Amino acid sequence: MKSFQYLTFFGVVFAIYGLINFYIIRRGLSVVPQEQKAIYLAAAIFVALAYLAGRFLERTWASPVSDLLIWVGSFWIAFMLYFFLCLIIVDLFRLVNAIIPFFPSVITNNIAHSKQFVALVVLIMAFVSVAGGFINTTMIATRKYAIGINKSAGGIKSLNIAVASDIHLGSINGPRFLSKVVDKINKLNPDIILLPGDILDENIAPLLRNGAGEELKKLKAKYGVYAVTGNHEFIGGIDQSAKFLTDHGVNLIRDSVILIENSFYLAGRDDRTISRFTLARRKELPQIIKGIDKSLPIIMMDHQPYGLNEAFENGIDLQLSGHTHNGQLWPLNYIIEKIYELAWGYKRIGNTHYYVSCGVGLWGPPIRTGSRPEVVNIKLNFIGK
Repeated sequence: MKSFQYLTFFGVVFAIYGLINFYIIRRGLSVVPQEQKAIYLAAAIFVALAYLAGRFLERTWASPVSDLLIWVGSFWIAFMLYFFLCLIIVDLFRLVNAIIPFFPSVITNNIAHSKQFVALVVLIMAFVSVAGGFINTTMIATRKYAIGINKSAGGIKSLNIAVASDIHLGSINGPRFLSKVVDKINKLNPDIILLPGDILDENIAPLLRNGAGEELKKLKAKYGVYAVTGNHEFIGGIDQSAKFLTDHGVNLIRDSVILIENSFYLAGRDDRTISRFTLARRKELPQIIKGIDKSLPIIMMDHQPYGLNEAFENGIDLQLSGHTHNGQLWPLNYIIEKIYELAWGYKRIGNTHYYVSCGVGLWGPPIRTGSRPEVVNIKLNFIGK
């Protein structure tokens, strides 16, 4: 049954991807000179298949070749989106003009030149969007929040938390990127560092080759570094992912809760996709926190921000999530906002506080046009009753 669902899902995804690429390539052929059509077609097919080929090759032979294919293919995904959006707008104008002619004669009398001009405008708009989005990925923001919790945490009056979700370490986000993130986090002098899932991208082979794990070891906090699984830890193989993280100084919390300094609890849920990739199912939240002292503050990490009321109903004081990337590429953020109750940012339900991060890393294109990458700095102030 699961195999059928996977085949159906990926079949639909690949069909959509193929149709969009066909549409873009076909439109491009109409403006490319005849003597250059073969070169154009070969190049277009190469970039369209590069990401899939790179990911496949990475699993069997992680190398500069697989890295190159993934980089080329990743950029193409962003270009594909903006080419598609621009061409849809152009075709809508053409459709309206076919019904109610309004194009001036300078366009209708010079169709070939008009097509080339429009193609140039589309190319420039897509390039500016992708270039701007690439630059934006280097501008990591620090979001600061102060939150009061109506509980006592023993001798701890406040807790300085650094949160970095969706790092997606791999072929795209390597040691240089992680070094910048680690430096950003350590400068906050956090008491505890929390990583709410998707620390790894997919296959760990590129990380073993590029040494990114050594940068993870440089994270410093009084109470340690803790993480939960995201869907990408399972995509890459949960056993290998878990071993990589624990070998490099990250404490992985899987459907369990720990008491820190006899002062507050930290709960971590396995990602909800666990049943898709393994024979296991994640525990229900009441089962995870059964028997704990709820008079102490409870912080929980759950990668995907579904069912926010569940944390409220079970007395969680702060839930931290990621996963959404806030769409990563504009205008996908508007779709994400319709899917999730909280797609990005802070929310409060009763005495439960929530923060959903748009992430510090990215998946696929090394481009962000929907939001800036972020490290979140939360100061929890414990206000005893």
